[in-house]
Amino acid sequence: MNQRVRWQDPLIVERNIDQTRLVLEDGQTDNSEFSFLVVGDSGSGAHRGHNPQRQVAELMLPHHKESRFMLHTGDVIYLVGSSEYYQQNFIQPYREFILGTEHRKQIAFDQMVFKLPILPVPGNHDYYNLPILLSLASLTTLPIRHLLRSRLDLDVGLHGSGCGDAYAKAFLDYLKALQLPGEFASHLDRYYTAKTDTGGRCLSYQPGQFTRLPNRYYTFRYGGIDFFALDSNTFNEPPPLPKTKQGDAARKLLEKRREDFEQEKLEIIENSSKLRPENPNEADQLDDFHAKVSQIEELIVDIDKQLATNKTTLTDIEQLEWLKQRLIESWNNTEVRGRIIYFHHPPYVTEATKWQQAQTLIVRDRLRGVLDAVAKEIGSLTQGRPLVNLVLNGHAHCLEHLETMDTGHADSHIHWIVCGGSGFSLRRQRMEGADLMEEKKLVARSHLFIGRNGQGFQKRRPYSGLRIDVKGDGQPKFIVRPLVAEWHQRQWHNRELEPLII
Repeated sequence: MNQRVRWQDPLIVERNIDQTRLVLEDGQTDNSEFSFLVVGDSGSGAHRGHNPQRQVAELMLPHHKESRFMLHTGDVIYLVGSSEYYQQNFIQPYREFILGTEHRKQIAFDQMVFKLPILPVPGNHDYYNLPILLSLASLTTLPIRHLLRSRLDLDVGLHGSGCGDAYAKAFLDYLKALQLPGEFASHLDRYYTAKTDTGGRCLSYQPGQFTRLPNRYYTFRYGGIDFFALDSNTFNEPPPLPKTKQGDAARKLLEKRREDFEQEKLEIIENSSKLRPENPNEADQLDDFHAKVSQIEELIVDIDKQLATNKTTLTDIEQLEWLKQRLIESWNNTEVRGRIIYFHHPPYVTEATKWQQAQTLIVRDRLRGVLDAVAKEIGSLTQGRPLVNLVLNGHAHCLEHLETMDTGHADSHIHWIVCGGSGFSLRRQRMEGADLMEEKKLVARSHLFIGRNGQGFQKRRPYSGLRIDVKGDGQPKFIVRPLVAEWHQRQWHNRELEPLII
Protein backbone atom coordinates (compact mmCIF):
# COMPACT_ATOMS: atom_id res chain seq x y z
CA MET A 1 0.00 0.00 0.00
CA ASN A 2 2.88 2.38 0.70
CA GLN A 3 4.27 1.82 -2.78
CA ARG A 4 0.87 2.45 -4.38
CA VAL A 5 0.64 5.96 -2.90
CA ARG A 6 4.41 6.59 -3.19
CA TRP A 7 4.58 7.04 0.56
CA GLN A 8 6.97 9.83 1.61
CA ASP A 9 8.38 10.25 -1.90
CA PRO A 10 11.00 13.06 -2.00
CA LEU A 11 8.65 15.25 -4.06
CA ILE A 12 5.92 14.79 -1.45
CA VAL A 13 8.29 15.61 1.41
CA GLU A 14 9.65 18.62 -0.49
CA ARG A 15 6.13 20.06 -0.83
CA ASN A 16 5.34 19.46 2.88
CA ILE A 17 2.38 17.25 1.98
CA ASP A 18 0.55 15.29 4.67
CA GLN A 19 -0.47 12.01 3.02
CA THR A 20 -2.88 11.08 5.80
CA ARG A 21 -5.18 14.09 5.69
CA LEU A 22 -7.84 15.28 3.29
CA VAL A 23 -10.08 18.34 3.18
CA LEU A 24 -13.57 17.73 1.86
CA GLU A 25 -14.14 20.75 -0.39
CA ASP A 26 -17.94 20.96 -0.54
CA GLY A 27 -18.34 24.51 0.84
CA GLN A 28 -20.21 23.30 3.94
CA THR A 29 -17.52 21.96 6.26
CA ASP A 30 -18.00 24.83 8.72
CA ASN A 31 -21.65 23.93 9.42
CA SER A 32 -21.86 22.60 12.97
CA GLU A 33 -25.01 20.61 12.21
CA PHE A 34 -24.83 18.04 9.43
CA SER A 35 -25.75 14.45 8.54
CA PHE A 36 -23.87 11.50 7.12
CA LEU A 37 -24.60 7.89 6.16
CA VAL A 38 -22.88 4.64 7.19
CA VAL A 39 -22.80 1.18 5.57
CA GLY A 40 -20.51 -1.81 5.94
CA ASP A 41 -19.89 -5.39 4.78
CA SER A 42 -22.04 -4.66 1.77
CA GLY A 43 -20.16 -6.00 -1.23
CA SER A 44 -22.37 -8.85 -2.43
CA GLY A 45 -24.45 -9.12 -5.58
CA ALA A 46 -27.99 -10.40 -6.07
CA HIS A 47 -28.80 -13.66 -4.30
CA ARG A 48 -31.71 -15.93 -5.10
CA GLY A 49 -33.95 -13.25 -6.58
CA HIS A 50 -33.22 -10.47 -4.09
CA ASN A 51 -30.39 -7.96 -3.67
CA PRO A 52 -29.89 -6.84 -0.06
CA GLN A 53 -27.19 -4.31 -0.87
CA ARG A 54 -29.36 -2.55 -3.45
CA GLN A 55 -32.31 -2.57 -1.03
CA VAL A 56 -30.22 -0.80 1.63
CA ALA A 57 -28.91 1.66 -0.97
CA GLU A 58 -32.50 2.51 -1.90
CA LEU A 59 -33.23 3.19 1.78
CA MET A 60 -30.38 5.72 1.69
CA LEU A 61 -31.68 7.64 -1.32
CA PRO A 62 -34.28 9.81 0.50
CA HIS A 63 -31.41 10.95 2.77
CA HIS A 64 -28.96 11.55 -0.09
CA LYS A 65 -29.41 15.31 -0.45
CA GLU A 66 -29.44 15.95 3.31
CA SER A 67 -26.23 13.98 3.91
CA ARG A 68 -22.73 15.28 3.30
CA PHE A 69 -20.94 11.92 2.85
CA MET A 70 -21.14 8.16 3.39
CA LEU A 71 -18.69 6.19 5.53
CA HIS A 72 -18.04 2.56 4.63
CA THR A 73 -16.71 0.30 7.40
CA GLY A 74 -15.03 -2.17 5.03
CA ASP A 75 -15.53 -5.32 2.96
CA VAL A 76 -16.51 -3.32 -0.08
CA ILE A 77 -16.32 -6.40 -2.33
CA TYR A 78 -16.95 -10.06 -1.44
CA LEU A 79 -15.49 -12.58 -1.39
CA VAL A 80 -11.94 -11.76 -2.42
CA GLY A 81 -11.98 -8.08 -3.42
CA SER A 82 -11.73 -8.91 -7.14
CA SER A 83 -11.71 -5.95 -9.52
CA GLU A 84 -14.22 -7.62 -11.88
CA TYR A 85 -16.88 -7.59 -9.15
CA TYR A 86 -16.85 -3.81 -8.58
CA GLN A 87 -19.32 -3.27 -11.44
CA GLN A 88 -21.84 -5.80 -10.08
CA ASN A 89 -21.26 -5.44 -6.35
CA PHE A 90 -20.52 -1.71 -5.98
CA ILE A 91 -21.22 0.49 -9.01
CA GLN A 92 -24.64 -0.99 -9.75
CA PRO A 93 -25.98 -0.88 -6.16
CA TYR A 94 -24.66 2.65 -5.45
CA ARG A 95 -25.26 4.08 -8.91
CA GLU A 96 -27.04 7.25 -7.71
CA PHE A 97 -23.97 8.18 -5.67
CA ILE A 98 -21.55 7.95 -8.63
CA LEU A 99 -21.03 10.43 -11.45
CA GLY A 100 -21.97 9.32 -14.96
CA THR A 101 -24.07 6.31 -13.99
CA GLU A 102 -26.49 6.95 -16.86
CA HIS A 103 -23.78 4.97 -18.65
CA ARG A 104 -22.82 3.00 -15.56
CA LYS A 105 -21.86 -0.20 -17.37
CA GLN A 106 -19.02 1.73 -18.98
CA ILE A 107 -17.59 2.98 -15.67
CA ALA A 108 -14.31 1.30 -14.81
CA PHE A 109 -13.80 0.35 -11.17
CA ASP A 110 -10.63 2.50 -11.02
CA GLN A 111 -12.27 5.57 -12.59
CA MET A 112 -15.14 6.19 -10.16
CA VAL A 113 -16.00 9.78 -9.23
CA PHE A 114 -18.52 10.23 -6.42
CA LYS A 115 -21.28 12.81 -6.39
CA LEU A 116 -21.76 12.10 -2.68
CA PRO A 117 -18.38 11.27 -1.11
CA ILE A 118 -18.02 7.59 -0.20
CA LEU A 119 -15.18 7.34 2.33
CA PRO A 120 -14.26 3.70 3.05
CA VAL A 121 -11.73 1.78 5.11
CA PRO A 122 -10.45 -1.59 3.85
CA GLY A 123 -11.93 -4.79 5.26
CA ASN A 124 -10.28 -8.20 5.35
CA HIS A 125 -12.08 -9.32 2.17
CA ASP A 126 -10.72 -6.25 0.36
CA TYR A 127 -7.24 -7.68 0.97
CA TYR A 128 -7.82 -11.35 0.11
CA ASN A 129 -5.79 -12.60 -2.83
CA LEU A 130 -7.16 -15.97 -3.84
CA PRO A 131 -7.59 -17.58 -7.29
CA ILE A 132 -10.91 -19.07 -8.35
CA LEU A 133 -11.84 -22.50 -6.92
CA LEU A 134 -8.26 -23.35 -6.01
CA SER A 135 -8.26 -21.40 -2.76
CA LEU A 136 -11.18 -19.61 -1.16
CA ALA A 137 -9.65 -18.79 2.21
CA SER A 138 -9.18 -22.33 3.49
CA LEU A 139 -11.26 -23.97 0.76
CA THR A 140 -7.98 -25.27 -0.67
CA THR A 141 -8.60 -28.49 1.23
CA LEU A 142 -11.88 -29.17 -0.57
CA PRO A 143 -11.98 -31.33 -3.69
CA ILE A 144 -12.85 -29.14 -6.67
CA ARG A 145 -15.70 -31.47 -7.63
CA HIS A 146 -17.57 -30.42 -4.47
CA LEU A 147 -17.25 -26.74 -5.34
CA LEU A 148 -18.35 -27.35 -8.91
CA ARG A 149 -21.48 -29.14 -7.72
CA SER A 150 -22.21 -26.53 -5.06
CA ARG A 151 -25.21 -24.23 -5.56
CA LEU A 152 -23.76 -21.56 -3.28
CA ASP A 153 -23.35 -18.01 -4.60
CA LEU A 154 -19.57 -17.58 -4.22
CA ASP A 155 -18.51 -14.30 -5.83
CA VAL A 156 -14.85 -15.14 -6.29
CA GLY A 157 -13.84 -14.07 -9.80
CA LEU A 158 -10.80 -15.04 -11.80
CA HIS A 159 -8.38 -13.54 -9.30
CA GLY A 160 -8.31 -11.92 -5.90
CA SER A 161 -7.71 -8.39 -4.75
CA GLY A 162 -3.98 -8.35 -5.52
CA CYS A 163 -3.36 -7.93 -1.77
CA GLY A 164 -5.53 -4.81 -1.76
CA ASP A 165 -4.49 -3.53 -5.18
CA ALA A 166 -8.06 -3.44 -6.52
CA TYR A 167 -9.21 -1.47 -3.46
CA ALA A 168 -6.27 0.92 -3.85
CA LYS A 169 -7.04 1.54 -7.54
CA ALA A 170 -10.74 2.03 -6.77
CA PHE A 171 -10.41 4.49 -3.88
CA LEU A 172 -6.86 5.71 -3.26
CA ASP A 173 -4.87 8.32 -5.18
CA TYR A 174 -2.84 5.68 -7.01
CA LEU A 175 0.33 7.71 -7.48
CA LYS A 176 2.33 4.67 -8.54
CA ALA A 177 0.65 4.91 -11.98
CA LEU A 178 2.12 8.39 -12.64
CA GLN A 179 5.34 7.56 -14.50
CA LEU A 180 5.69 10.18 -17.27
CA PRO A 181 8.25 12.98 -16.72
CA GLY A 182 6.65 15.82 -14.78
CA GLU A 183 3.33 13.98 -14.47
CA PHE A 184 3.75 13.21 -10.76
CA ALA A 185 4.80 16.75 -9.79
CA SER A 186 1.98 18.28 -11.84
CA HIS A 187 -0.56 15.98 -10.16
CA LEU A 188 0.63 16.95 -6.68
CA ASP A 189 0.43 20.66 -7.51
CA ARG A 190 -3.07 20.25 -8.90
CA TYR A 191 -4.77 18.14 -6.25
CA TYR A 192 -2.76 18.59 -3.03
CA THR A 193 -3.70 22.22 -2.51
CA ALA A 194 -5.67 22.16 0.75
CA LYS A 195 -4.03 23.56 3.88
CA THR A 196 -3.30 21.62 7.07
CA ASP A 197 -3.36 22.94 10.65
CA THR A 198 0.45 23.11 10.62
CA GLY A 199 0.73 25.13 7.41
CA GLY A 200 1.50 22.23 5.09
CA ARG A 201 -0.55 20.84 2.22
CA CYS A 202 -2.91 17.90 1.84
CA LEU A 203 -5.29 16.34 -0.63
CA SER A 204 -8.32 18.35 -1.75
CA TYR A 205 -11.32 15.99 -2.06
CA GLN A 206 -13.78 17.57 -4.49
CA PRO A 207 -17.18 15.84 -4.84
CA GLY A 208 -18.10 15.31 -8.46
CA GLN A 209 -14.57 16.16 -9.64
CA PHE A 210 -11.71 14.50 -7.77
CA THR A 211 -12.70 11.89 -5.20
CA ARG A 212 -9.57 10.01 -4.20
CA LEU A 213 -8.27 9.19 -0.74
CA PRO A 214 -4.65 9.96 0.19
CA ASN A 215 -3.90 6.69 1.98
CA ARG A 216 -5.35 3.49 3.46
CA TYR A 217 -5.72 5.38 6.78
CA TYR A 218 -6.51 9.06 6.94
CA THR A 219 -8.28 11.87 8.80
CA PHE A 220 -10.60 14.74 7.90
CA ARG A 221 -12.56 17.40 9.79
CA TYR A 222 -16.18 18.29 9.20
CA GLY A 223 -18.35 20.63 11.28
CA GLY A 224 -15.75 20.66 14.05
CA ILE A 225 -15.71 16.84 14.26
CA ASP A 226 -12.44 15.02 13.58
CA PHE A 227 -12.89 11.72 11.74
CA PHE A 228 -10.12 9.09 11.90
CA ALA A 229 -10.26 6.26 9.35
CA LEU A 230 -8.02 3.27 10.16
CA ASP A 231 -6.85 0.10 8.44
CA SER A 232 -7.30 -2.51 11.17
CA ASN A 233 -6.05 -5.34 8.94
CA THR A 234 -2.49 -4.38 9.83
CA PHE A 235 -2.86 -4.47 13.62
CA ASN A 236 -5.12 -7.52 14.09
CA GLU A 237 -2.45 -10.25 14.02
CA PRO A 238 -2.47 -12.19 17.31
CA PRO A 239 0.91 -13.26 18.72
CA PRO A 240 1.86 -16.88 17.93
CA LEU A 241 1.23 -19.50 20.57
CA PRO A 242 4.21 -19.95 22.89
CA LYS A 243 6.35 -23.05 22.52
CA THR A 244 5.49 -24.32 25.98
CA LYS A 245 3.50 -27.25 27.35
CA GLN A 246 0.46 -25.00 27.72
CA GLY A 247 0.98 -23.58 24.23
CA ASP A 248 1.27 -27.07 22.73
CA ALA A 249 -2.02 -28.08 24.38
CA ALA A 250 -3.73 -25.00 23.00
CA ARG A 251 -2.29 -25.73 19.56
CA LYS A 252 -3.68 -29.28 19.52
CA LEU A 253 -7.10 -27.98 20.57
CA LEU A 254 -7.09 -25.40 17.78
CA GLU A 255 -5.95 -27.96 15.21
CA LYS A 256 -8.83 -30.24 16.20
CA ARG A 257 -11.33 -27.36 15.94
CA ARG A 258 -9.97 -26.48 12.52
CA GLU A 259 -10.34 -30.07 11.35
CA ASP A 260 -13.96 -30.15 12.60
CA PHE A 261 -14.75 -26.88 10.83
CA GLU A 262 -13.31 -28.20 7.56
CA GLN A 263 -15.46 -31.32 7.80
CA GLU A 264 -18.57 -29.27 8.59
CA LYS A 265 -17.89 -27.03 5.62
CA LEU A 266 -17.45 -30.01 3.31
CA GLU A 267 -20.81 -31.41 4.43
CA ILE A 268 -22.55 -28.06 3.85
CA ILE A 269 -21.16 -27.72 0.34
CA GLU A 270 -22.11 -31.32 -0.44
CA ASN A 271 -25.67 -30.77 0.84
CA SER A 272 -26.00 -27.54 -1.13
CA SER A 273 -25.59 -29.47 -4.37
CA LYS A 274 -28.90 -31.23 -3.67
CA LEU A 275 -30.95 -28.04 -3.36
CA ARG A 276 -32.86 -26.25 -6.14
CA PRO A 277 -32.50 -22.44 -6.22
CA GLU A 278 -35.79 -22.11 -8.12
CA ASN A 279 -37.66 -23.49 -5.09
CA PRO A 280 -38.22 -20.56 -2.61
CA ASN A 281 -37.80 -22.71 0.51
CA GLU A 282 -34.64 -24.33 -0.80
CA ALA A 283 -33.34 -20.94 -1.96
CA ASP A 284 -33.66 -19.72 1.64
CA GLN A 285 -31.80 -22.80 2.81
CA LEU A 286 -29.03 -22.05 0.31
CA ASP A 287 -28.76 -18.56 1.80
CA ASP A 288 -28.38 -20.15 5.21
CA PHE A 289 -25.68 -22.50 3.91
CA HIS A 290 -23.89 -19.54 2.30
CA ALA A 291 -23.92 -17.66 5.60
CA LYS A 292 -22.69 -20.68 7.52
CA VAL A 293 -19.78 -21.37 5.13
CA SER A 294 -18.73 -17.72 5.35
CA GLN A 295 -18.87 -17.86 9.15
CA ILE A 296 -16.82 -21.07 9.26
CA GLU A 297 -14.26 -19.51 6.92
CA GLU A 298 -13.77 -16.60 9.33
CA LEU A 299 -13.25 -18.96 12.24
CA ILE A 300 -10.70 -20.98 10.27
CA VAL A 301 -8.79 -17.83 9.29
CA ASP A 302 -8.73 -16.77 12.95
CA ILE A 303 -7.37 -20.19 13.95
CA ASP A 304 -4.74 -20.08 11.19
CA LYS A 305 -3.52 -16.72 12.50
CA GLN A 306 -3.01 -18.28 15.93
CA LEU A 307 -1.38 -21.45 14.61
CA ALA A 308 1.20 -19.67 12.45
CA THR A 309 4.65 -20.52 13.81
CA ASN A 310 7.03 -19.53 11.01
CA LYS A 311 6.25 -15.83 11.04
CA THR A 312 7.07 -12.82 13.13
CA THR A 313 3.94 -10.99 14.25
CA LEU A 314 3.97 -7.66 12.46
CA THR A 315 2.04 -4.80 14.03
CA ASP A 316 1.48 -1.54 12.20
CA ILE A 317 3.19 0.56 14.86
CA GLU A 318 3.47 3.50 12.45
CA GLN A 319 -0.31 3.74 12.06
CA LEU A 320 -0.99 3.32 15.78
CA GLU A 321 1.56 6.03 16.62
CA TRP A 322 -0.06 8.25 13.97
CA LEU A 323 -3.47 7.79 15.61
CA LYS A 324 -2.03 8.60 19.03
CA GLN A 325 -0.39 11.82 17.83
CA ARG A 326 -3.43 12.94 15.83
CA LEU A 327 -5.76 12.40 18.77
CA ILE A 328 -3.44 14.43 21.00
CA GLU A 329 -3.36 17.22 18.40
CA SER A 330 -7.15 17.03 18.10
CA TRP A 331 -7.63 17.48 21.85
CA ASN A 332 -5.25 20.44 21.85
CA ASN A 333 -7.16 22.17 19.04
CA THR A 334 -9.95 24.38 20.39
CA GLU A 335 -11.76 24.26 17.03
CA VAL A 336 -12.45 20.54 17.45
CA ARG A 337 -15.54 19.60 19.46
CA GLY A 338 -15.83 15.87 18.85
CA ARG A 339 -14.09 12.79 17.51
CA ILE A 340 -15.20 9.70 15.55
CA ILE A 341 -12.98 6.71 14.73
CA TYR A 342 -13.99 4.12 12.16
CA PHE A 343 -12.30 0.88 11.09
CA HIS A 344 -13.28 -2.68 10.18
CA HIS A 345 -12.68 -5.11 13.07
CA PRO A 346 -14.83 -4.33 16.16
CA PRO A 347 -13.20 -4.39 19.60
CA TYR A 348 -16.64 -4.81 21.22
CA VAL A 349 -19.38 -6.94 19.67
CA THR A 350 -21.96 -9.60 20.63
CA GLU A 351 -22.32 -11.30 17.22
CA ALA A 352 -22.17 -15.07 17.69
CA THR A 353 -18.53 -15.74 16.70
CA LYS A 354 -16.59 -12.53 17.26
CA TRP A 355 -16.12 -11.73 20.97
CA GLN A 356 -13.58 -14.47 21.71
CA GLN A 357 -11.78 -14.35 18.36
CA ALA A 358 -8.05 -13.72 18.63
CA GLN A 359 -8.36 -10.82 16.18
CA THR A 360 -10.98 -9.12 18.36
CA LEU A 361 -8.79 -9.48 21.43
CA ILE A 362 -5.68 -8.03 19.78
CA VAL A 363 -7.52 -5.12 18.12
CA ARG A 364 -9.08 -4.22 21.46
CA ASP A 365 -5.67 -4.41 23.12
CA ARG A 366 -3.98 -2.26 20.44
CA LEU A 367 -6.69 0.41 20.55
CA ARG A 368 -6.63 0.49 24.34
CA GLY A 369 -2.88 1.03 24.23
CA VAL A 370 -3.31 4.06 21.99
CA LEU A 371 -6.16 5.57 24.02
CA ASP A 372 -4.36 4.98 27.33
CA ALA A 373 -1.30 6.81 25.96
CA VAL A 374 -3.44 9.71 24.72
CA ALA A 375 -5.24 10.01 28.06
CA LYS A 376 -1.92 10.11 29.90
CA GLU A 377 -0.62 12.83 27.59
CA ILE A 378 -3.62 15.20 27.59
CA GLY A 379 -4.50 14.85 31.28
CA SER A 380 -7.44 17.03 32.38
CA LEU A 381 -8.22 18.39 28.90
CA THR A 382 -11.11 15.93 28.59
CA GLN A 383 -12.95 17.38 31.61
CA GLY A 384 -14.42 13.98 32.30
CA ARG A 385 -15.58 13.35 28.73
CA PRO A 386 -14.65 10.15 26.86
CA LEU A 387 -11.65 10.44 24.53
CA VAL A 388 -13.81 9.56 21.52
CA ASN A 389 -17.51 10.26 21.01
CA LEU A 390 -18.18 7.34 18.73
CA VAL A 391 -16.40 4.30 17.23
CA LEU A 392 -17.85 2.74 14.06
CA ASN A 393 -16.94 -0.77 12.89
CA GLY A 394 -18.04 -3.52 10.50
CA HIS A 395 -16.86 -7.15 10.12
CA ALA A 396 -19.71 -8.53 12.27
CA HIS A 397 -22.72 -8.90 9.96
CA CYS A 398 -25.27 -7.07 12.05
CA LEU A 399 -26.22 -3.62 13.33
CA GLU A 400 -25.35 -3.12 16.98
CA HIS A 401 -25.04 -0.33 19.54
CA LEU A 402 -22.85 -1.00 22.57
CA GLU A 403 -21.50 1.11 25.41
CA THR A 404 -18.41 0.37 27.46
CA MET A 405 -18.51 0.53 31.25
CA ASP A 406 -15.42 1.19 33.38
CA THR A 407 -12.95 -1.09 31.59
CA GLY A 408 -9.96 0.11 33.59
CA HIS A 409 -8.68 1.76 30.41
CA ALA A 410 -9.28 4.91 28.39
CA ASP A 411 -11.84 3.12 26.21
CA SER A 412 -14.36 3.42 29.07
CA HIS A 413 -17.79 5.05 28.57
CA ILE A 414 -17.52 5.16 24.78
CA HIS A 415 -20.36 4.40 22.37
CA TRP A 416 -19.58 1.72 19.76
CA ILE A 417 -21.68 1.02 16.71
CA VAL A 418 -21.17 -2.03 14.50
CA CYS A 419 -22.59 -1.39 11.04
CA GLY A 420 -21.80 -4.57 9.12
CA GLY A 421 -25.19 -5.72 7.90
CA SER A 422 -25.50 -3.77 4.65
CA GLY A 423 -25.55 -6.60 2.11
CA PHE A 424 -23.67 -9.78 2.91
CA SER A 425 -25.10 -12.74 4.84
CA LEU A 426 -26.33 -11.78 8.30
CA ARG A 427 -25.35 -13.33 11.63
CA ARG A 428 -27.14 -13.99 14.90
CA GLN A 429 -26.38 -12.63 18.36
CA ARG A 430 -24.45 -14.93 20.65
CA MET A 431 -26.35 -17.13 23.09
CA GLU A 432 -24.66 -15.47 26.09
CA GLY A 433 -26.61 -12.27 25.43
CA ALA A 434 -25.87 -8.55 25.63
CA ASP A 435 -23.36 -8.31 28.50
CA LEU A 436 -19.66 -8.61 27.66
CA MET A 437 -17.41 -9.88 30.45
CA GLU A 438 -13.64 -9.69 30.65
CA GLU A 439 -11.96 -11.63 33.46
CA LYS A 440 -15.34 -11.81 35.29
CA LYS A 441 -15.80 -8.04 34.99
CA LEU A 442 -18.62 -6.39 33.03
CA VAL A 443 -16.87 -4.20 30.44
CA ALA A 444 -19.61 -3.47 27.89
CA ARG A 445 -23.32 -3.87 27.25
CA SER A 446 -25.21 -4.11 23.98
CA HIS A 447 -28.28 -1.85 23.84
CA LEU A 448 -29.42 -2.85 20.34
CA PHE A 449 -28.73 -5.85 18.10
CA ILE A 450 -30.26 -6.26 14.64
CA GLY A 451 -29.26 -9.46 12.87
CA ARG A 452 -30.57 -12.76 11.58
CA ASN A 453 -33.29 -14.14 13.84
CA GLY A 454 -36.14 -16.66 13.88
CA GLN A 455 -36.30 -20.15 12.45
CA GLY A 456 -37.80 -21.82 9.41
CA PHE A 457 -40.68 -19.92 7.80
CA GLN A 458 -40.39 -17.21 10.48
CA LYS A 459 -36.74 -16.47 9.76
CA ARG A 460 -35.99 -12.76 9.36
CA ARG A 461 -33.00 -11.15 7.68
CA PRO A 462 -32.85 -7.43 8.56
CA TYR A 463 -30.20 -5.67 6.45
CA SER A 464 -29.20 -2.21 7.57
CA GLY A 465 -27.40 1.10 7.23
CA LEU A 466 -27.36 4.30 9.26
CA ARG A 467 -28.06 7.98 9.04
CA ILE A 468 -26.28 9.96 11.75
CA ASP A 469 -27.27 13.56 12.47
CA VAL A 470 -24.78 15.77 14.31
CA LYS A 471 -26.58 18.39 16.37
CA GLY A 472 -25.53 21.32 18.54
CA ASP A 473 -22.97 24.12 18.30
CA GLY A 474 -20.86 23.15 21.31
CA GLN A 475 -20.47 19.61 22.57
CA PRO A 476 -22.13 17.55 19.84
CA LYS A 477 -25.13 15.28 20.12
CA PHE A 478 -25.38 12.36 17.69
CA ILE A 479 -28.79 11.13 16.58
CA VAL A 480 -28.33 7.67 15.06
CA ARG A 481 -31.15 6.54 12.77
CA PRO A 482 -31.17 2.84 11.81
CA LEU A 483 -32.37 2.22 8.25
CA VAL A 484 -33.57 -1.39 8.03
CA ALA A 485 -34.86 -3.47 5.13
CA GLU A 486 -36.01 -6.90 6.27
CA TRP A 487 -36.22 -9.95 3.99
CA HIS A 488 -39.04 -12.10 5.40
CA GLN A 489 -41.15 -14.75 3.68
CA ARG A 490 -39.63 -13.86 0.30
CA GLN A 491 -40.64 -10.19 0.54
CA TRP A 492 -39.02 -6.93 1.58
CA HIS A 493 -40.38 -5.00 4.57
CA ASN A 494 -38.88 -1.64 5.54
CA ARG A 495 -38.72 -1.11 9.29
CA GLU A 496 -38.69 2.16 11.22
CA LEU A 497 -36.78 2.10 14.50
CA GLU A 498 -36.54 4.75 17.18
CA PRO A 499 -33.40 6.90 16.76
CA LEU A 500 -30.54 6.43 19.23
CA ILE A 501 -29.39 9.62 20.95
CA ILE A 502 -25.69 9.63 21.89
